[in-house]
Amino acid sequence: MRFTPVYLLAAALVLVTPGSVRAAPVPASLDPAALEAALADVPDDEVSAALVQVRGTAGAWSGTAGVTSEGSEQRPRLDSRFRIGSMTKTFTATVVLQLAAEGRLRLDGTVQQYVPGFLPESYPPITVRNLLTFSSGLNGLELPHKTPDWFFEHRYDHWTPGSQLDLSRPLAFDPGTHQRYGNADYIMAGLVVEKVTGHRWADEVARRIIRPLHLTGTSVPGDDVRIPGPYVHGYEATATGWRDVTLANPSLQWSAASMISTADDLDRFLVALFSGRLLPEPQLSEMFTVPAVCEYQTGAPAVHSAGLTRNELGGLVVWGKSGDRPGYNNGMGATRDLSRRLIYSVNTLHMGGDQPVRAQRIIMAALATR
Repeated sequence: MRFTPVYLLAAALVLVTPGSVRAAPVPASLDPAALEAALADVPDDEVSAALVQVRGTAGAWSGTAGVTSEGSEQRPRLDSRFRIGSMTKTFTATVVLQLAAEGRLRLDGTVQQYVPGFLPESYPPITVRNLLTFSSGLNGLELPHKTPDWFFEHRYDHWTPGSQLDLSRPLAFDPGTHQRYGNADYIMAGLVVEKVTGHRWADEVARRIIRPLHLTGTSVPGDDVRIPGPYVHGYEATATGWRDVTLANPSLQWSAASMISTADDLDRFLVALFSGRLLPEPQLSEMFTVPAVCEYQTGAPAVHSAGLTRNELGGLVVWGKSGDRPGYNNGMGATRDLSRRLIYSVNTLHMGGDQPVRAQRIIMAALATR
Protein backbone atom coordinates (compact mmCIF):
# COMPACT_ATOMS: atom_id res chain seq x y z
CA MET A 1 0.00 0.00 0.00
CA ARG A 2 1.33 3.42 -0.95
CA PHE A 3 -0.36 5.78 1.45
CA THR A 4 0.65 8.99 3.17
CA PRO A 5 -2.01 10.53 5.44
CA VAL A 6 -1.59 13.87 7.14
CA TYR A 7 -3.61 15.02 10.15
CA LEU A 8 -3.99 18.71 10.92
CA LEU A 9 -5.73 19.37 14.21
CA ALA A 10 -5.84 22.95 15.50
CA ALA A 11 -2.23 24.12 15.34
CA ALA A 12 -0.75 20.63 15.34
CA LEU A 13 0.72 19.02 12.23
CA VAL A 14 1.31 15.32 12.67
CA LEU A 15 2.70 13.08 9.93
CA VAL A 16 1.44 9.53 9.96
CA THR A 17 2.89 6.59 8.08
CA PRO A 18 1.63 3.01 8.13
CA GLY A 19 2.73 1.27 11.32
CA SER A 20 3.87 4.52 12.94
CA VAL A 21 1.04 6.71 14.21
CA ARG A 22 1.60 9.89 16.20
CA ALA A 23 -1.57 11.94 16.39
CA ALA A 24 -3.43 14.20 18.75
CA PRO A 25 -7.03 13.22 19.62
CA VAL A 26 -9.32 13.50 16.63
CA PRO A 27 -12.81 15.08 16.95
CA ALA A 28 -15.51 12.43 17.15
CA SER A 29 -17.27 13.60 14.02
CA LEU A 30 -14.22 12.91 11.82
CA ASP A 31 -13.23 9.28 11.28
CA PRO A 32 -9.55 8.98 10.27
CA ALA A 33 -9.72 5.19 10.18
CA ALA A 34 -12.51 5.34 7.60
CA LEU A 35 -10.52 7.81 5.52
CA GLU A 36 -7.43 5.61 5.67
CA ALA A 37 -9.52 2.61 4.63
CA ALA A 38 -10.97 4.58 1.72
CA LEU A 39 -7.46 4.97 0.32
CA ALA A 40 -6.24 1.46 1.07
CA ASP A 41 -4.92 -0.83 -1.68
CA VAL A 42 -4.40 1.86 -4.33
CA PRO A 43 -3.54 1.31 -7.15
CA ASP A 44 -6.12 -1.32 -8.07
CA ASP A 45 -8.13 -2.26 -11.16
CA GLU A 46 -10.16 0.95 -10.90
CA VAL A 47 -7.76 3.78 -10.03
CA SER A 48 -4.02 4.42 -10.16
CA ALA A 49 -3.87 7.12 -7.49
CA ALA A 50 -6.01 9.18 -5.13
CA LEU A 51 -5.81 12.43 -3.17
CA VAL A 52 -8.13 13.51 -0.35
CA GLN A 53 -8.36 16.69 1.71
CA VAL A 54 -10.93 17.25 4.48
CA ARG A 55 -11.20 20.54 6.37
CA GLY A 56 -13.59 22.08 8.86
CA THR A 57 -14.28 22.69 12.52
CA ALA A 58 -14.30 18.95 13.23
CA GLY A 59 -10.61 18.80 12.34
CA ALA A 60 -8.77 18.12 9.14
CA TRP A 61 -7.21 15.21 7.32
CA SER A 62 -5.22 14.85 4.11
CA GLY A 63 -3.84 11.82 2.37
CA THR A 64 -2.61 10.43 -0.91
CA ALA A 65 -2.26 6.91 -2.24
CA GLY A 66 -1.03 5.17 -5.35
CA VAL A 67 1.66 6.21 -7.82
CA THR A 68 2.45 9.45 -9.62
CA SER A 69 3.28 7.58 -12.82
CA GLU A 70 3.44 3.99 -14.04
CA GLY A 71 6.64 2.28 -12.99
CA SER A 72 7.41 4.97 -10.42
CA GLU A 73 7.60 4.52 -6.66
CA GLN A 74 6.81 8.20 -6.13
CA ARG A 75 3.64 8.85 -4.18
CA PRO A 76 1.31 11.69 -5.22
CA ARG A 77 1.98 15.04 -3.63
CA LEU A 78 -0.76 16.81 -1.69
CA ASP A 79 -0.27 19.86 -3.93
CA SER A 80 -0.63 17.87 -7.16
CA ARG A 81 -2.51 19.57 -9.98
CA PHE A 82 -5.39 17.75 -11.66
CA ARG A 83 -7.96 18.38 -14.35
CA ILE A 84 -11.07 19.43 -12.44
CA GLY A 85 -13.56 18.84 -15.27
CA SER A 86 -17.03 20.18 -14.54
CA MET A 87 -15.99 21.89 -11.32
CA THR A 88 -15.08 24.58 -13.85
CA LYS A 89 -18.80 25.34 -13.97
CA THR A 90 -18.71 26.73 -10.43
CA PHE A 91 -16.06 29.25 -11.51
CA THR A 92 -18.08 30.23 -14.58
CA ALA A 93 -21.26 30.62 -12.55
CA THR A 94 -19.40 32.84 -10.08
CA VAL A 95 -18.21 35.15 -12.86
CA VAL A 96 -21.71 35.40 -14.34
CA LEU A 97 -23.21 36.16 -10.93
CA GLN A 98 -20.54 38.83 -10.33
CA LEU A 99 -21.55 40.47 -13.59
CA ALA A 100 -25.16 40.40 -12.39
CA ALA A 101 -24.13 42.00 -9.09
CA GLU A 102 -22.36 44.75 -11.04
CA GLY A 103 -25.48 45.41 -13.11
CA ARG A 104 -23.78 44.41 -16.34
CA LEU A 105 -26.35 41.72 -17.01
CA ARG A 106 -29.62 40.51 -15.52
CA LEU A 107 -30.29 36.87 -14.67
CA ASP A 108 -33.70 37.31 -16.26
CA GLY A 109 -32.09 38.91 -19.32
CA THR A 110 -31.87 36.69 -22.37
CA VAL A 111 -29.10 35.10 -24.36
CA GLN A 112 -30.67 36.70 -27.42
CA GLN A 113 -30.18 40.10 -25.75
CA TYR A 114 -26.56 39.59 -24.70
CA VAL A 115 -25.29 37.53 -27.65
CA PRO A 116 -27.50 38.80 -30.48
CA GLY A 117 -27.70 36.77 -33.66
CA PHE A 118 -26.03 33.67 -32.25
CA LEU A 119 -29.08 31.49 -31.59
CA PRO A 120 -31.57 30.56 -34.33
CA GLU A 121 -34.49 32.94 -34.62
CA SER A 122 -36.87 30.05 -34.01
CA TYR A 123 -35.60 29.59 -30.44
CA PRO A 124 -37.73 31.08 -27.65
CA PRO A 125 -36.08 33.45 -25.15
CA ILE A 126 -33.47 31.74 -22.98
CA THR A 127 -32.51 33.57 -19.79
CA VAL A 128 -29.10 33.69 -18.16
CA ARG A 129 -30.65 31.98 -15.14
CA ASN A 130 -31.77 29.15 -17.44
CA LEU A 131 -28.13 28.65 -18.44
CA LEU A 132 -26.84 28.60 -14.88
CA THR A 133 -29.47 26.08 -13.75
CA PHE A 134 -29.23 23.74 -16.77
CA SER A 135 -32.79 24.58 -17.76
CA SER A 136 -32.27 26.17 -21.20
CA GLY A 137 -33.01 23.15 -23.38
CA LEU A 138 -29.89 23.86 -25.48
CA ASN A 139 -28.25 20.87 -27.12
CA GLY A 140 -24.57 20.14 -27.29
CA LEU A 141 -22.95 18.14 -30.06
CA GLU A 142 -23.43 14.46 -29.39
CA LEU A 143 -19.83 13.28 -29.30
CA PRO A 144 -18.49 10.12 -27.66
CA HIS A 145 -15.73 12.23 -26.10
CA LYS A 146 -15.46 10.04 -23.01
CA THR A 147 -14.80 6.85 -24.93
CA PRO A 148 -11.22 5.69 -25.56
CA ASP A 149 -11.45 5.40 -29.35
CA TRP A 150 -12.78 8.95 -29.79
CA PHE A 151 -10.44 10.40 -27.19
CA PHE A 152 -7.25 8.97 -28.68
CA GLU A 153 -8.20 10.15 -32.16
CA HIS A 154 -9.26 13.67 -31.14
CA ARG A 155 -7.36 14.42 -27.93
CA TYR A 156 -5.40 17.30 -29.52
CA ASP A 157 -8.23 18.88 -31.55
CA HIS A 158 -8.97 22.61 -31.15
CA TRP A 159 -12.56 23.74 -30.64
CA THR A 160 -13.67 27.33 -31.13
CA PRO A 161 -15.92 28.61 -28.31
CA GLY A 162 -19.51 27.96 -29.30
CA SER A 163 -18.71 25.23 -31.82
CA GLN A 164 -19.56 22.67 -29.13
CA LEU A 165 -23.27 23.56 -29.44
CA ASP A 166 -25.69 21.90 -31.84
CA LEU A 167 -27.93 24.72 -33.02
CA SER A 168 -29.33 22.68 -35.90
CA ARG A 169 -31.81 21.00 -33.59
CA PRO A 170 -34.78 22.52 -31.79
CA LEU A 171 -34.49 22.95 -28.03
CA ALA A 172 -34.98 19.76 -26.06
CA PHE A 173 -37.70 21.49 -23.99
CA ASP A 174 -39.12 24.93 -23.36
CA PRO A 175 -36.65 27.01 -21.32
CA GLY A 176 -37.31 26.89 -17.59
CA THR A 177 -39.55 23.81 -17.66
CA HIS A 178 -37.00 21.05 -16.95
CA GLN A 179 -33.43 20.55 -15.88
CA ARG A 180 -30.90 18.61 -17.95
CA TYR A 181 -27.29 18.53 -16.84
CA GLY A 182 -24.61 18.96 -19.47
CA ASN A 183 -21.96 21.27 -20.88
CA ALA A 184 -24.10 23.14 -23.40
CA ASP A 185 -25.57 25.65 -20.93
CA TYR A 186 -22.14 26.58 -19.57
CA ILE A 187 -20.55 26.88 -22.98
CA MET A 188 -23.27 29.41 -23.75
CA ALA A 189 -22.65 31.09 -20.39
CA GLY A 190 -18.99 31.52 -21.37
CA LEU A 191 -20.06 33.22 -24.58
CA VAL A 192 -22.30 35.56 -22.57
CA VAL A 193 -19.34 36.47 -20.34
CA GLU A 194 -17.18 37.27 -23.36
CA LYS A 195 -19.83 39.35 -25.08
CA VAL A 196 -20.78 41.33 -21.98
CA THR A 197 -17.21 42.03 -20.85
CA GLY A 198 -15.40 42.23 -24.18
CA HIS A 199 -12.74 39.96 -22.69
CA ARG A 200 -11.91 36.27 -22.96
CA TRP A 201 -13.74 34.04 -20.52
CA ALA A 202 -10.40 32.71 -19.27
CA ASP A 203 -9.16 36.23 -18.53
CA GLU A 204 -12.29 37.06 -16.54
CA VAL A 205 -11.88 33.91 -14.43
CA ALA A 206 -8.26 34.79 -13.76
CA ARG A 207 -8.94 38.46 -12.99
CA ARG A 208 -11.97 37.91 -10.80
CA ILE A 209 -11.15 34.68 -8.97
CA ILE A 210 -7.73 33.13 -9.52
CA ARG A 211 -5.54 36.18 -8.86
CA PRO A 212 -7.56 37.79 -6.03
CA LEU A 213 -7.66 34.50 -4.11
CA HIS A 214 -4.00 33.70 -4.91
CA LEU A 215 -4.90 30.33 -6.40
CA THR A 216 -1.35 29.64 -7.50
CA GLY A 217 -2.06 26.06 -8.60
CA THR A 218 -5.16 26.93 -10.65
CA SER A 219 -5.09 27.65 -14.36
CA VAL A 220 -7.29 27.96 -17.43
CA PRO A 221 -5.24 26.09 -20.04
CA GLY A 222 -6.92 27.17 -23.28
CA ASP A 223 -5.28 24.97 -25.94
CA ASP A 224 -2.32 23.96 -23.76
CA VAL A 225 -2.31 20.17 -23.56
CA ARG A 226 -0.03 20.07 -20.51
CA ILE A 227 -0.67 20.24 -16.77
CA PRO A 228 1.74 22.78 -15.24
CA GLY A 229 3.56 22.05 -11.99
CA PRO A 230 3.50 18.73 -10.09
CA TYR A 231 0.76 16.36 -11.20
CA VAL A 232 -0.29 12.74 -11.21
CA HIS A 233 -0.49 11.08 -14.62
CA GLY A 234 -3.88 9.92 -15.84
CA TYR A 235 -4.19 6.54 -17.54
CA GLU A 236 -6.69 4.41 -19.41
CA ALA A 237 -6.51 0.67 -18.80
CA THR A 238 -6.31 -1.22 -22.11
CA ALA A 239 -5.78 -4.83 -23.12
CA THR A 240 -2.06 -4.10 -23.43
CA GLY A 241 -1.67 -2.12 -20.21
CA TRP A 242 -2.10 1.45 -18.99
CA ARG A 243 -2.12 4.11 -21.70
CA ASP A 244 -1.26 7.70 -20.66
CA VAL A 245 -4.13 10.16 -21.18
CA THR A 246 -2.64 13.12 -19.30
CA LEU A 247 -1.98 15.31 -22.34
CA ALA A 248 -5.12 16.61 -24.03
CA ASN A 249 -6.46 19.83 -25.54
CA PRO A 250 -9.31 20.90 -23.21
CA SER A 251 -10.88 23.46 -25.58
CA LEU A 252 -13.83 21.13 -26.24
CA GLN A 253 -14.81 21.56 -22.59
CA TRP A 254 -13.90 25.29 -22.43
CA SER A 255 -16.05 27.26 -19.94
CA ALA A 256 -17.83 24.09 -18.81
CA ALA A 257 -15.02 21.71 -17.85
CA SER A 258 -11.48 22.73 -18.86
CA MET A 259 -9.71 24.06 -15.76
CA ILE A 260 -6.82 22.68 -13.68
CA SER A 261 -6.46 23.15 -9.92
CA THR A 262 -5.30 21.71 -6.59
CA ALA A 263 -7.02 20.58 -3.40
CA ASP A 264 -5.80 23.60 -1.42
CA ASP A 265 -6.91 26.03 -4.12
CA LEU A 266 -10.36 24.49 -4.44
CA ASP A 267 -10.84 24.60 -0.68
CA ARG A 268 -9.81 28.26 -0.62
CA PHE A 269 -12.23 28.94 -3.45
CA LEU A 270 -15.13 27.23 -1.63
CA VAL A 271 -14.44 29.12 1.59
CA ALA A 272 -14.29 32.46 -0.20
CA LEU A 273 -17.41 31.67 -2.20
CA PHE A 274 -19.61 30.38 0.63
CA SER A 275 -18.53 33.14 3.02
CA GLY A 276 -19.58 35.90 0.60
CA ARG A 277 -16.16 37.19 -0.38
CA LEU A 278 -16.87 36.67 -4.08
CA LEU A 279 -20.60 37.46 -4.28
CA PRO A 280 -23.13 39.68 -2.50
CA GLU A 281 -26.00 37.85 -0.78
CA PRO A 282 -28.63 38.26 -3.54
CA GLN A 283 -26.36 36.60 -6.10
CA LEU A 284 -24.86 34.09 -3.64
CA SER A 285 -28.36 32.87 -2.78
CA GLU A 286 -28.76 31.78 -6.41
CA MET A 287 -26.05 29.18 -5.80
CA PHE A 288 -28.10 27.64 -3.00
CA THR A 289 -31.47 27.73 -4.77
CA VAL A 290 -32.46 24.66 -6.80
CA PRO A 291 -35.18 25.41 -9.36
CA ALA A 292 -38.56 23.81 -8.72
CA VAL A 293 -38.51 21.67 -11.86
CA CYS A 294 -37.86 18.03 -12.64
CA GLU A 295 -34.97 16.37 -14.41
CA TYR A 296 -35.79 16.08 -18.10
CA GLN A 297 -35.32 12.36 -18.61
CA THR A 298 -36.00 10.79 -15.21
CA GLY A 299 -38.64 13.10 -13.81
CA ALA A 300 -36.77 13.26 -10.50
CA PRO A 301 -36.64 16.59 -8.65
CA ALA A 302 -33.84 18.89 -9.82
CA VAL A 303 -30.66 18.94 -7.72
CA HIS A 304 -28.48 21.51 -9.54
CA SER A 305 -28.46 25.20 -8.68
CA ALA A 306 -26.36 27.94 -10.28
CA GLY A 307 -22.95 26.25 -10.34
CA LEU A 308 -23.49 23.82 -7.46
CA THR A 309 -25.28 20.55 -6.71
CA ARG A 310 -27.26 19.80 -3.56
CA ASN A 311 -26.49 16.43 -1.99
CA GLU A 312 -27.80 14.94 1.23
CA LEU A 313 -25.89 12.28 3.16
CA GLY A 314 -27.59 10.95 6.26
CA GLY A 315 -29.09 14.32 7.11
CA LEU A 316 -25.96 16.27 6.21
CA VAL A 317 -26.63 18.66 3.32
CA VAL A 318 -23.55 19.27 1.20
CA TRP A 319 -23.29 21.74 -1.68
CA GLY A 320 -20.58 21.11 -4.22
CA LYS A 321 -19.59 19.99 -7.68
CA SER A 322 -18.06 16.92 -9.23
CA GLY A 323 -16.01 16.77 -12.39
CA ASP A 324 -14.15 14.31 -14.56
CA ARG A 325 -11.87 14.11 -17.53
CA PRO A 326 -10.13 11.01 -18.93
CA GLY A 327 -7.77 9.88 -16.18
CA TYR A 328 -9.29 12.16 -13.52
CA ASN A 329 -12.45 11.99 -11.41
CA ASN A 330 -12.87 14.66 -8.76
CA GLY A 331 -15.21 16.45 -6.43
CA MET A 332 -15.50 19.34 -4.02
CA GLY A 333 -18.22 19.95 -1.47
CA ALA A 334 -19.02 21.68 1.79
CA THR A 335 -21.79 22.22 4.25
CA ARG A 336 -23.33 25.67 3.97
CA ASP A 337 -21.58 26.79 7.18
CA LEU A 338 -18.23 25.39 5.91
CA SER A 339 -17.90 23.17 8.99
CA ARG A 340 -17.17 20.13 6.81
CA ARG A 341 -15.35 20.45 3.48
CA LEU A 342 -14.05 17.79 1.12
CA ILE A 343 -11.83 17.93 -1.95
CA TYR A 344 -10.82 14.69 -3.64
CA SER A 345 -9.28 13.50 -6.88
CA VAL A 346 -8.95 9.91 -8.02
CA ASN A 347 -7.10 8.87 -11.14
CA THR A 348 -9.61 6.56 -12.70
CA LEU A 349 -8.43 3.93 -15.18
CA HIS A 350 -11.71 3.81 -17.10
CA MET A 351 -12.94 7.02 -18.71
CA GLY A 352 -16.58 7.91 -19.07
CA GLY A 353 -18.04 5.39 -16.66
CA ASP A 354 -20.02 5.82 -13.48
CA GLN A 355 -18.48 7.49 -10.45
CA PRO A 356 -15.68 5.19 -9.28
CA VAL A 357 -16.42 3.07 -6.21
CA ARG A 358 -13.24 4.51 -4.73
CA ALA A 359 -14.67 8.01 -4.98
CA GLN A 360 -17.89 6.86 -3.32
CA ARG A 361 -15.90 5.39 -0.44
CA ILE A 362 -14.00 8.64 0.00
CA ILE A 363 -17.20 10.70 0.05
CA MET A 364 -18.84 8.45 2.62
CA ALA A 365 -15.76 8.37 4.81
CA ALA A 366 -15.32 12.14 4.73
CA LEU A 367 -18.91 13.28 5.04
CA ALA A 368 -20.89 10.56 6.79
CA THR A 369 -21.70 11.50 10.39
CA ARG A 370 -21.13 9.16 13.31
